[in-house]
Amino acid sequence: MPSQSVLEQKKQIVAELSDRLKNSITGLVVSYQGINTEDDTKLRKELRENDVKYTVVKNTLLSRACDEAGLEDIKSVLEGTTALATSDSEYAAAARILCNYAKDHENFKVKAGYLDGAVIDMDTITALSKLPTREVLLANVLGAFQAPIAAFARVMQAVADEGGFEECLAKKAAEAPAEEAPAEEAAAE
Repeated sequence: MPSQSVLEQKKQIVAELSDRLKNSITGLVVSYQGINTEDDTKLRKELRENDVKYTVVKNTLLSRACDEAGLEDIKSVLEGTTALATSDSEYAAAARILCNYAKDHENFKVKAGYLDGAVIDMDTITALSKLPTREVLLANVLGAFQAPIAAFARVMQAVADEGGFEECLAKKAAEAPAEEAPAEEAAAE
């Protein structure tokens, strides 16, 4: 029978895992079997750089933490080697990194995941993994905002290159009758 101090340590770990599950916006449970130390180090570095917390956990302790966090549906995949990746700031980072890693390592598998406190299926995890990074998304939004402004600036530059607004209008007025003349001649015939 485990000693009282060991039980207290395990309770503390379960409480910390439960808080981590509750306070993160997204998380994945993976099987890390069959990866070597060098690959694991690279994976952990990439996850750390993207603010994803990644730890190896005991299935029994994670199972109890899932009960406390309301993520009971994850418990069915808690067997074998298990690691937990959670993110407090970006929804797609963990899925993108771990799913890409799983493509190159056949024994490494994503088992389950959750998003905003609800367990999600593998299709949702795969869809999350295909989202671009936050920086790319922000750049796309910024580009969409800047496009009309840039087009307006190009038009204004073209007007300035033509000698100003009045000069541009005079040129357009002079060109207009010349373009309409063939149409009028065709109508007269």
